[in-house]
Amino acid sequence: MTNMLQPVMHILKQKNIILASGSPRRKELIENIGLKVSLCPSSFEENLNPKCFKEFSEFVEETAYQKVLEVEKRLTGKGQVPDITIGADTMVTLGHELYGKPTSEAEAFEMLSNLSGRGHTVYTGVVVKAAEKVIKFTEKTNVIFGKLDDEQIRGYIATGEPMDKAGGYGIQGVGGTFVERIEGDYFTVVGLPLYRLCSVLYDMYKDQK
Repeated sequence: MTNMLQPVMHILKQKNIILASGSPRRKELIENIGLKVSLCPSSFEENLNPKCFKEFSEFVEETAYQKVLEVEKRLTGKGQVPDITIGADTMVTLGHELYGKPTSEAEAFEMLSNLSGRGHTVYTGVVVKAAEKVIKFTEKTNVIFGKLDDEQIRGYIATGEPMDKAGGYGIQGVGGTFVERIEGDYFTVVGLPLYRLCSVLYDMYKDQK
């Protein structure tokens, strides 16, 4: 497999890479580029107040960072020190409103009704930590939904897919049928901007090759 990480792949394949997440989607994205990664869901409560941050990007980055710190501390305490820990947090924003994962079907319905026929912005903040080196970045992508009627929204909610997705939809699943177009990186919407992540990993290890 040849990709932008090829010059440093021999180094990365020797690293114990931990993804501070329970997301099989994020794990699959990393494995698809040829890296071995272990999932370790963070127990960080994700209780930061968005209003305490000037930008949405600062909020998702800090949430991702806290996930990384919690997982790294827990694993280190067990004698399982990660070489690289990756954390990510994805949020959907509509105007000044921030949408996380819906807590009920009623909330999912409200979210999707609000997104119907409009454009919104998805932010994914990523943190890559290797020993004392920490890189933080955020990517954002604009997503435009087609017009949805109530029956379509209820039918989608009945699939169960919206309930563990920020904004109440998954672009890589059935929710992708609602998306008229996007402006930006598709993988940001999935939950892990691959190009930017690979760029960071390459820059971290290019001098060691």
